Amino acid sequence: MSDGVVSIFGLVAGMVAGAQSGNVILLAGATAAIAATVSMMAGVFLDIESERDCARVEEEERAAGIRRDPEGAVNKLISDLRETGLSQKSLDAIREDMAKNPPAIQKFEDAVAGEEETAAQKTSPIIHACWMGVADFIAAMTPVVPFIFLPLEQAKIVFIFGTAILLVLLGIGRAKLGERPLARTVLETFAIAAAAAIAGALVGLLIS
Repeated sequence: MSDGVVSIFGLVAGMVAGAQSGNVILLAGATAAIAATVSMMAGVFLDIESERDCARVEEEERAAGIRRDPEGAVNKLISDLRETGLSQKSLDAIREDMAKNPPAIQKFEDAVAGEEETAAQKTSPIIHACWMGVADFIAAMTPVVPFIFLPLEQAKIVFIFGTAILLVLLGIGRAKLGERPLARTVLETFAIAAAAAIAGALVGLLIS
């Protein structure tokens, strides 16, 4: 979301500095917001698909390795478990069980490692991409909406304050999710957005 709002904020700031019509700003901002949303959705979808493909290939390679050399896989497992401090009796029992059912080694290792599917992996890539698209579109359209309903001069003011409020909320969200210092995280979010706005405004002034 922060990427979407910052990029569109910079674009609209450039348009505000150089354009004389709210309709031009609206057209450019809405077009960019839609393009950014589609790009974000595609990126999320492909990332999840790639992550799942990599996990699947890794699982298949591990399973194939166990099938090729089940005794070696059992020995490696016992060697790794020996470093945990398990008693020889426990190791012998595990060795006996795994020797009877080598494919269970893979599930056993995953259970010991505590590996679980992430929320993104459990959710359909399409559903996850759609949710991300909706959130990113709402954030990206925030700097643009004032130019739909208000005259140009009033829209410029609302655009700044509306985006500022959203940036504060995004900064608070980032701070809570990452357990980071609140003030610092909000200021970082503002600084990034300000840099984008300054860059956009400079381009707008130069072109105009």
